[in-house]
Amino acid sequence: MDLPVMPPVKPMLAKAVKKIPPGMQYEAKWDGFRAIVHRDGDEVVIGSRTGKPLTRYFPELVADLAAALPGRCVVDGEIVIVHEGRLDFDRLTERIHPAESRVNMLAEQTPSSFVAFDLLALGDEALLDTPLAERRTALADALAAARPPVHLAPATTDVELAKEWFEQYEGAGLDGIIAKPLDLPYRPDARLMYKIKHERTADAVVAGYRFHKSGPIVGSLLLGLYDDQGRLQHVGVCAAFSMKRREELVEELAPLRMDPPDGHPWAAWADEAAHASSRLPGAPSRWSGKKDLSWVALRPERVVEVAYDHMEGDRFRHTAQFRRWRPDRTPQSCTYTQLEEPVRYDLSEVFSAPAG
Repeated sequence: MDLPVMPPVKPMLAKAVKKIPPGMQYEAKWDGFRAIVHRDGDEVVIGSRTGKPLTRYFPELVADLAAALPGRCVVDGEIVIVHEGRLDFDRLTERIHPAESRVNMLAEQTPSSFVAFDLLALGDEALLDTPLAERRTALADALAAARPPVHLAPATTDVELAKEWFEQYEGAGLDGIIAKPLDLPYRPDARLMYKIKHERTADAVVAGYRFHKSGPIVGSLLLGLYDDQGRLQHVGVCAAFSMKRREELVEELAPLRMDPPDGHPWAAWADEAAHASSRLPGAPSRWSGKKDLSWVALRPERVVEVAYDHMEGDRFRHTAQFRRWRPDRTPQSCTYTQLEEPVRYDLSEVFSAPAG
């Protein structure tokens, strides 16, 4: 492979802001695997956000990308899996598996798609210093004949349309809006774009915590919600505390510690079979590797209000943010019924939106 921009390349990133800024290019924020695709003739290399290769996990995309992309180019985009009209991140994560036979089976059962939204090189020309508006035009021209499962990401400079997308697209499993200055060059691994994500709040039960990697202080609080059968389901974690606050939480939560955790709703967390019927902390994961997933059990008596962006099935998609303790709420009142469900929106409508 001989391209003006060679792998590995770390993608340009975005920083979070509260409101959609005016005067920019706007795109949906896709909830998938960020990927930089290098193509040089018959060679196609798919790199992850960290620069590690993803090619072997998405064999069905290699031929599709070769058919859709120019003969020599570098394209920034997102790998997604669509299921029943929505993005499905859980099915996407199943692809990261060591067994080639399983990867090939999943490639047939749940084929992936690629959404292109930036162009880093074309032919012998590197476009890293080219303004975004020009890169977008070149990308649209390069993908004019592309067909599913390769898509050109819809984009607009109309801020009012972007606000509509922000409200509607969540129902298709998208994650918010990305705003990009029109004169922005491409700078790998730099946070020069803006992301606007949904934020909601929920009251959850604190049923345990994990230690911080630096030592015996709180790293994250383990959160639970009661389902319609009265079972406390693990729905995610709450983190982002200061170091001082992490130390204070150890003492603050000490009266609730259960050691041993007999009688705790998640006492069977270490039993792999138990994860089939309930959502428990420490579930076996391809992502965790040798990471210590042990945790400190707490009597599920304290309620916390957290901010979250959206749900992935029955759990928080990302780490929730601490807002305040809720001594006025009982743990049993923390159920799934409090969660706001976005109006469903078919992903086909997103792909048919303006892309200019």
